[in-house]
Amino acid sequence: QVQLLESGGGLVQAGGSLRLSCTASGNRFSTSAMGWFRQTPGKEREFLASISSRGGTTNYAGSVKGRFTISRDNAKNTLYLQMNSLKPEDTAVYYCAAAVGFLAPPPIKDIDFGVWGQGTQVTVSS
Repeated sequence: QVQLLESGGGLVQAGGSLRLSCTASGNRFSTSAMGWFRQTPGKEREFLASISSRGGTTNYAGSVKGRFTISRDNAKNTLYLQMNSLKPEDTAVYYCAAAVGFLAPPPIKDIDFGVWGQGTQVTVSS
């Protein structure tokens, strides 16, 4: 199967950038659509972006389109989320997720993702 581990979170000032990484173990990464979500206390998990298994198709939530970029390197079993122009409201725990065997188009609903990482905290100060 696939196991996921996020990294790259931290504290950044508003307007700054961060790049999150999600490293996958197992041999199904290249045949899995991948996604990024985030969650703050008391709120539902929010879809941010997803990418097809080969990286040819992406989807973005309106709240991050133009600021965040999802990408993947199947040779390195790694998913990325480049986050620019960060705002205090981007503060959350960020999760990567895998839809194993789901090639394309990449899903946008959390119920379509069966494997989740443990999350990484992103804090944006004003």
